[in-house]
Order: sequence, then C-alpha cells, then structure tokens
Amino acid sequence: MTRTSLADADFPADPYPGARPAWSFVHVAGMSYPLAPRRSTRWSWELTDGTELNQWLAGHQAPPLDARIPVLAYGSNACPAKISWLRATYGLTGPVVVLRARCSGLAAVWAAGLRRRDGQRPATLAADPDAVETHAVWLATRSQITALDACEGRGERYRLTRLRSGQVTTEDGTAIDGVLAYTGLAETRAPLLVDGRPVRCADVSQARAVSLAGEPGADGLAGETVDGDPHPNEWPDLLFVYGTLQPGASAWPVARPWVNGEPRPGTLAGALYDTGRGYPALRLADGRVPGWLLPLRSPAAALSELDDYENSAYERARVRLTDGTLCWTYVWREPVDGMARLPAGWPAQAAR
Repeated sequence: MTRTSLADADFPADPYPGARPAWSFVHVAGMSYPLAPRRSTRWSWELTDGTELNQWLAGHQAPPLDARIPVLAYGSNACPAKISWLRATYGLTGPVVVLRARCSGLAAVWAAGLRRRDGQRPATLAADPDAVETHAVWLATRSQITALDACEGRGERYRLTRLRSGQVTTEDGTAIDGVLAYTGLAETRAPLLVDGRPVRCADVSQARAVSLAGEPGADGLAGETVDGDPHPNEWPDLLFVYGTLQPGASAWPVARPWVNGEPRPGTLAGALYDTGRGYPALRLADGRVPGWLLPLRSPAAALSELDDYENSAYERARVRLTDGTLCWTYVWREPVDGMARLPAGWPAQAAR
C-alpha cells in the first residue's frame, strides 16, 4: 500500500455490507489512512509515512491503543463510508482504528430478517468449523462502543458477546482472544437457515440474499453476554510479571488472589535493571527478560489493584511476548542511569 489516504467514495456502503479496504486503517473525517504493524515489543502500528499510531492519535486528542477495546467487525462496520454514516447518525466521534483480521471457525452469515430502513438483509455471526474468512477488528473507545450499541440495537436486535468460539488474528499475527462481537439476539438477527444450513455472506450476494426463504436458527457460538459498559482493562486477561510479583516472590500474595489458572513461564524482549530498592526496572529494548504469564480473574478489578501496588515510576502497557502472546506488563518510566543490568532476570534470592 503506497497511498497515504483514501476517501469514503472509494468504499461505498451500498449494497450492504459495503466495500472494505484490503488493509488495516484508521478513519477520521471521511478519510482512511492505511496502517501497518510496527516492529516493537509494545503492541503498535504505524501510518505509511512511518508515524507511530499512538503519536498520530495523540495529535488528534484521541485515546491511545491501550485505552481501546477490540470489537469484531464482520459486516458493514468495516466499510469506511458506513463509519462516516455512524458519525452522522449516531454521534460516533474520534479516529476509528480498524485492523484487518483472519477469522477461523467463524462466518458472517445472512440474518433471518431484513433491515427496516432499506430492506437489505444484514449479516450476523455464526460458528463454522470449516470457515476461514477475512474481517476486521475495531480497536474502539468506550464512547465508540456506545455509538455501535445504538446502531446495532444492543439488547434488542443484537447482544454484545465476548466470544469463546473460533480464532481471530490480526495481520501482525496477534491472537485477539475474547474479542467482543455483536451477535444475534432477536429472531430477525438469528442466522437464516436454508435447507437446514446458514448461508455465508461470502457465498451469496446481497441481491440474491434478499429473496432467500428459510427459517431462523441457532448461531452455535460460545461466549458470554457482556453486561454494562466494557472496559479496556478487561482485555487481554493476561499479565506478564518479571520481579516481585512472580510466583513465590515477595509480592506474590498481592497478585495470587487474582490469578485464574496456572502461571506459565514466558519471555519478553527487553532489558531488566536493579533499582537498588528491592524491585527491578523493565525497559522495552534488545535482550530477553524471563518471567511469568498470569491469567487474570476479573482483569479490570485485578489491574486496578495492581496499578495501585506499582508506583508512579511504572506505566502499564500492552506488549507482545517473544512467542507472540499479547499481554499487559509494567514498564519503567524513569532513567536507568547507574543501575546494574540483570541479563538473567530478577535474581531468585531477591524474589524471595
């Protein structure tokens, strides 16, 4: 992709589900700006001119990636012209980050009912063990989810679900576990079964779909309905610890009540330093830092407590481990001048 921006006219919304770019993008003011993964331990993307996306978002007074929530877009919400319609109709504000994603075991299928406003047949989501489709993931702000709720008729036509079915992977290879998705709630948004099977949107055009005859059926999806407003801290539900919060270390009792399952060893690209204060400092840099990956119960509540435990010298960030796992960790903000580097990690005797 060499173009730096494209107008909504390049991606019309009709017929449903509209045209979508064959790349990731950020959308604002009727324009889409292509994105590419940035080579960084911190989960990050960049525009075609090399500008880091968080820097670009800050220039638009918009929340960074760490303050956004992944929502699967399998229908018209991946269409730039539709995003502008959401702005005009439902008050959607700010840049919308849309990442191209490979979906396995999930399919966009035609819904049982038609849209009132234009008579077109909308899509809904269904489990399909044989399906491999390309869709998108919004990294949405909380206010953008409010606009999506209004558009999708959350609680009436669709429910907001934390999916446990299928696999969703963005084009940088990051697995988006527990992605949110709007799934059918009303009978009119259940999958349309023709001859007992859902009809994939990829197989049948809108022109043919509107005349299909069948009956509503189950979507076969596993997941939990999300009540209330989702919080960015709920995803991912994994925390990488490398110092006093490690299993058996001095502050392990702070983390242990929030751990849901067995910790597993992991490695993060970075450098660890001895602060001389009884705990280490992590910088995202060359090198490898050993530690433990903790699966969290009630991650928003857990991270709130752990944020209080960590002092202001640290910031929490979404990072990718060397095996590609996306998780949270705490990164040192202050200078490390004069601190001894710890190439083997935080010493066991110091951890105890």
